[in-house]
Amino acid sequence: MLVGVPKEIKNHEYRVGLTPNAVHELVQHGHQVVVQKDAGTAIDFTDDQYEAAGARILSTAEEVFATAEMIVKVKEPQAQERAMLRPEHTLFTYLHLAPDVPQTQDLLKSGATCIAYETVTDANGRLPLLAPMSEVAGRMSIQAGARCLEKSQSGRGLLLGGVPGVDAATVVVLGGGVVGFNATQMAVGMGAHVVVLDKSIDALRRFDSIFGNRVQTVFSTAKSVEDWVTRADLMIGGVLIPGAAAPKLVSRDLVSRMKRGAAVVDVAIDQGGCFETSHATTHAEPTFIVDDVVHYCVANMPGAVARTSTVALNNATMSYVMELANKGARKALEDNPYLLQGLNVVKGQLTCPSVGAAQNIESLTPEQGLKLV
Repeated sequence: MLVGVPKEIKNHEYRVGLTPNAVHELVQHGHQVVVQKDAGTAIDFTDDQYEAAGARILSTAEEVFATAEMIVKVKEPQAQERAMLRPEHTLFTYLHLAPDVPQTQDLLKSGATCIAYETVTDANGRLPLLAPMSEVAGRMSIQAGARCLEKSQSGRGLLLGGVPGVDAATVVVLGGGVVGFNATQMAVGMGAHVVVLDKSIDALRRFDSIFGNRVQTVFSTAKSVEDWVTRADLMIGGVLIPGAAAPKLVSRDLVSRMKRGAAVVDVAIDQGGCFETSHATTHAEPTFIVDDVVHYCVANMPGAVARTSTVALNNATMSYVMELANKGARKALEDNPYLLQGLNVVKGQLTCPSVGAAQNIESLTPEQGLKLV
């Protein structure tokens, strides 16, 4: 198969779909790879390294899209990239369609087969291609939140861990999944007072078993969320429903009742965010203020540590890329029911019911969509 890797064009996005090592693996298995010029240069993956791995360097994204059968990216295709998709393409990348009607409509019009990293599952129902970026984003959320609490950022003027004789900040983590766990690790390490809310008793037991009395676990209800939002110095939103829009757990009214200068880091913003006041921001302008609360809602947080993120993502995606390249999309999806769950769009049909529900449009199941591939 001929695999194409365009340069990412989202604001301050420096990750790249395939590393030189990943390209080498594909070439060793008899595949051809084309990479857009300077696709990885910003994170020190040079064109020379890609050529040494066996890739052919093309000057423009237009050439990559025109040449390749499968497009491997990191972030959702931007409007100008979506215009280059053809029915013959297989697109493999993060899509996060639920809150993004224009992207959904463009992908449907393209006729391409679009497989989303974030809805691929494994035998245990986990999301193996979302996990590495959730780990990065969870850890970064505490760095970003600590910065937002500084007075120069309109925060409360708090040091997250305090100092002897001075209280630590209270960090409230909504969601005990991968984001929440990694955020908690970082916050505990920095000496903060950490509270984790989740509806899963098993998740809370896991936090209690690992962190003991360094973390307070709370069963999540509307009342417990209200109680802790108003007591928090820093809120981390890490709640995810696979493929669907994130639930709005914190209303505008609740945000207005937070401490003046408190901070919100909404890691769920790719799926619309779990704070009613959230809207997506960029690394260029990462924050905004609502009711004296600093909001950090960057939709591609791991892009800030692009080299770490790219390698971590490739470690997770490589086996699936190889499967798609070796077998072709239809056979790969037939053989792997977990990869099949990543099928979001095919031949003008939406095949992710949770996106259909979020956008109120008709959807097939991935199993039904497989017949169209």
